[in-house]
Amino acid sequence: MPSLYDRADIYDLIESESRYQMFKAHWENILNGRDIKTLLDVSIGSGSATLQLAELGVRLFGSDLSKEMLANCRKKAAARNLEVELKCCDFRKVAEHFTGPFDCVASTGNSLPYVSNEDVLYTLGQMDALVKPGGYLYFEIRNWDLILQQRERFFPYAPFFDGDTRINLTQVWDYHLDGSITFNILYVFEKDGRFMQKEVFEEHYHPIKRELLLIKLRELGYSKIAVMAYLSQFANMKVDNAPWYCVLAEKSEGKI
Repeated sequence: MPSLYDRADIYDLIESESRYQMFKAHWENILNGRDIKTLLDVSIGSGSATLQLAELGVRLFGSDLSKEMLANCRKKAAARNLEVELKCCDFRKVAEHFTGPFDCVASTGNSLPYVSNEDVLYTLGQMDALVKPGGYLYFEIRNWDLILQQRERFFPYAPFFDGDTRINLTQVWDYHLDGSITFNILYVFEKDGRFMQKEVFEEHYHPIKRELLLIKLRELGYSKIAVMAYLSQFANMKVDNAPWYCVLAEKSEGKI
């Protein structure tokens, strides 16, 4: 079964100006009071959650495994007259492709758990190698602790539109004996009340507990670690109950 991230044309159908502004407001909150002038996103994809930074005056760099997603990122940046420097690479080897140092190195979206827990922790080390002393390491992630506790399976989305085509999106999650989870993602396209097309994708994830991530950050020398519910619609929720969270960790000035 194909991955949704191999179909940037479909992945970006859910995008809208309101979503763009939602992500922009999130970054305004992250940047507030912090000296972040350069940022590398090691899982930038098509830039949906990151391009807003370039509009906010941050010099933006990005990497991703998908050439198609990076091509879409370039197109969206050009459409808004924004600059972004992109490379195609695996985030587990990102320190081999960028020299840094950056004010912040980030992983946006729920990208890290595509690889094993061991590889996630290794990737945090790769990211840390590119963070300047006094800089920040940042990532966004689904609340896997909550997911494993609730074990819900069915996730319908509110319909959205591409012109006069209605798009119905549903996810069904399969929990495997090895602890991994498959997201089955179904798109159904309708026009004039008639079924036109369906597209089915699979995404395979390796849930990782929050405490493992925080332990690794402390081992890397990050003492100031903020864990926050991700995006405005979850802002009033306790982190333990939010479906997504983000982590912003400040690197010690003496750490190289």
